[in-house]
Amino acid sequence: MLESIGNIFKIPELKKRLLFSFGALGVYRLGVHVPTAGINSEALKSYFEGQQGTIFNFVDMFSGGAFSQFTVFSLGIMPYISASIILQLLTVVWPTLERLAKEGEHGRKKITQYTRRGTIALAAIQALGISLGLEAMQAPGGQAIVLSPGWGFRLMTTVTLMTGTAFLMWLGEQISERGIGNGISLLIFAGIVASLPQALVMTYDQLSHGVMAPLTAALIAVVAVVVTAGTVLMQQAQRRIPVQYAKRVVGRRMMGGQSTHIPLRINTAGVIPVIFASSIIMLPVTAVSFLSETQFVWLQTFVNDNLRPGALLYSSVYVAAIVFFCYFYTAIIFNPMDLADNMKKYGGFIPGIRAGKRTAEYIDKVLTRITLAGAIFLAAIAVLPEILIVYVNVPFYFGGTALLIVVGVGLDTVQQIESHLVMRHYETLLKRRRIGSRR
Repeated sequence: MLESIGNIFKIPELKKRLLFSFGALGVYRLGVHVPTAGINSEALKSYFEGQQGTIFNFVDMFSGGAFSQFTVFSLGIMPYISASIILQLLTVVWPTLERLAKEGEHGRKKITQYTRRGTIALAAIQALGISLGLEAMQAPGGQAIVLSPGWGFRLMTTVTLMTGTAFLMWLGEQISERGIGNGISLLIFAGIVASLPQALVMTYDQLSHGVMAPLTAALIAVVAVVVTAGTVLMQQAQRRIPVQYAKRVVGRRMMGGQSTHIPLRINTAGVIPVIFASSIIMLPVTAVSFLSETQFVWLQTFVNDNLRPGALLYSSVYVAAIVFFCYFYTAIIFNPMDLADNMKKYGGFIPGIRAGKRTAEYIDKVLTRITLAGAIFLAAIAVLPEILIVYVNVPFYFGGTALLIVVGVGLDTVQQIESHLVMRHYETLLKRRRIGSRR
């Protein structure tokens, strides 16, 4: 393992990418602690202390702790994810966007531009709603959270939070382009990981003072190990479809006649469905939380009772969203018809299946079945620990969603690092072979 880490820093390009990613994540963590103006920080802290175990913790987890402190990055990267979901859904139902998606690099750039504009619009709407909600809030002692309510505070807060989200969107894109891993996922990953030391200290204090039983701590460790092992297993699991290539004569050479396989991943979408589902479920809950407490008491009561982690309605909506996005995202990134056409073009076929349309139907059938297994696994891992949180009083940071994202993003980043190492290894071999042949 130490040798592998040493090899990473021996490759200049990979070393540069890693250092850039660490530097960008460091900038993100610094920005999490930059407060916005016009807020009574003590009153805000008192208010959030009374919201432990609610959806506010869930929102705060995705913002890396910025939401509870109301800093410039309070909205986090979730408006970008929401805009991405909307654009991807519109791509399926809107012919203009569908044509753009098929135009290659040019179409992808246009859709990215639309996503950025949608992010800014959503961030502005959410920031204005939050500023209005904060003006109506009071700390448990009756203190006002906003020092000087009015349009001055609302406009300043909207511009501040909107700018913070725009900066995070740019930072995530820079990590994806110039660093290692998916930048947006790594920002969420960094926010969750930064909260884990505090959770460990809390758990230790509860054990020391007898608040938490040793059996509960053991249960936490078992759940963490099971989620980690299960995520690694499902991320690496494949359904291999055998493929045979017919022999053909090209010039004076005989080509083909090989046997290979198509590796279909059980969980093709990775942890993206979990992130998307979390974004969807947080939007209405966050909006309702900032409504006037006197005019919308019934709506807030309904949300607090039914859309909290561990509640039946919350779990049902969360599971349905995860299953939907598993199929939706898999359908976007994997096209069985294109794969079948490419196989037919090069003389490949699945034994016992006619080439062309029949092959595409067979691959689609297999992919549908294994995606269901992957979706059920993701939903179970995301929801079951949340139920333990409610009924066994486990600290919120050990939720299945957090562990799924941390393990999934970590695996994806490690795989990208390994691909760079393998590519460098092949380049070295090719250089040696060329030198040897010249001799």
